[in-house]
Amino acid sequence: VRGAHVNAAETSMHLLAHIRPSRLHTQLFKRSLKAPSSATFSSFGASKGSGPMLNRKLGCQGFGASVAAMTSFPPQRYHYFLVLDFEATCDKPQIHPQEIIEFPILKLNGRTMEIESTFHTYVQPVVHPQLTPFCTELTGIIQDMVDGQPTLSQVLERVDEWMAKEGLLDPSVKSIFVTCGDWDLKLMLPGQCEYLGLQVADYFKQWINLKKAYSFAIGTWPKNGLLDMNKGMSLQHIGRPHSGIDDCRNIANIMKTLAHRGFIFKQTSRRI
Repeated sequence: VRGAHVNAAETSMHLLAHIRPSRLHTQLFKRSLKAPSSATFSSFGASKGSGPMLNRKLGCQGFGASVAAMTSFPPQRYHYFLVLDFEATCDKPQIHPQEIIEFPILKLNGRTMEIESTFHTYVQPVVHPQLTPFCTELTGIIQDMVDGQPTLSQVLERVDEWMAKEGLLDPSVKSIFVTCGDWDLKLMLPGQCEYLGLQVADYFKQWINLKKAYSFAIGTWPKNGLLDMNKGMSLQHIGRPHSGIDDCRNIANIMKTLAHRGFIFKQTSRRI
């Protein structure tokens, strides 16, 4: 569920739809795909054969090629990507404040782009504890799924425990959150935390907006988010739209496809 207000930073990215990347020499693209799959992280992704040109020009490199045929790809800048997609209370007209009711995270290995671990819980809203029919219809989340679940304060403690257990708080491990848009970590989480008087952990303050990454790679802005990105890469949509955990699986699948085709993910957004 996304907020009713259109983020200005995202709106400006629509200009990318009118910019087509220039062609990258085919041999450079082929050389980049010969990087050994066992390549280790060097300065977090500063590897041979993967440069900024490759990162910008994927839209012109035979993007319909089979992923299965690409058995190796350039190493990423991050050891792990933490794919996140909130669902929140909602109605028409929109209720305030919105509250997170589903909190999923997938831990994606930056070298293999495979899912290694999952954090997933539903969340009990406290300001408007009763879900609206509109919210249930949109998200598929029914009242029984949030009743008796931990509050956001408790969930954030559990996220921190999970991050520690997974080794993600180790200063030598470089990880970053990935969302479909800026709403989750720029507006939703900080807004609810401010309302409830909760602190936002530093690891939530920088992230990759998959819409921006996709537009950098392909040269067009995905107006309809995951649906457009899946269609643009001939991927089957996974699960139910507006299910947080299913949206995370779609994000991970899109990222894996882009990575197999040579795209290097970079941070796109930061909360000041």
